[in-house]
Amino acid sequence: MTFREADLLSLELEVRRIDDGVPLPAYQREGDAGLDLHSAEDFTLQPGQRAVIGTGIAVAIPSGLVGLTTPRSGLAARQGLSMVNAPGVIDSGYRGEIKLILINLDSRDPIEVKRGERVAQLLIVPAATVRVVEAVELPQTERGEGGLGSTGV
Repeated sequence: MTFREADLLSLELEVRRIDDGVPLPAYQREGDAGLDLHSAEDFTLQPGQRAVIGTGIAVAIPSGLVGLTTPRSGLAARQGLSMVNAPGVIDSGYRGEIKLILINLDSRDPIEVKRGERVAQLLIVPAATVRVVEAVELPQTERGEGGLGSTGV
């Protein structure tokens, strides 16, 4: 199945439960961009510690789209729970369990998460596939080769 803009209103995300005790991804409110993902296990992250945590689900993302896993802003602000590789990329061809690489960025307190808690979000967005063409020179722009910090303070 391939994504087209006309399909936007009728998109479905097929989800397979790997762990029947974990809730399916869900939007908390109408208009939300991210589906909440839940932890499939109890865990504690000490300050600075990271761990790979399962969500208990696998998905079939339609071709032409990509799944991006991102931290939940409330947990990041209140506890320092984040993701090492935010956003994580779930390709449309992947059918295994969604796993999250979580990290405790708090310098003092451990973070305890219970099985079934919302720990991240899944955004489904269009993904362009390009044909790579080697070039001797690139087209000129106003910015040119100016890198990190080159657009000002």
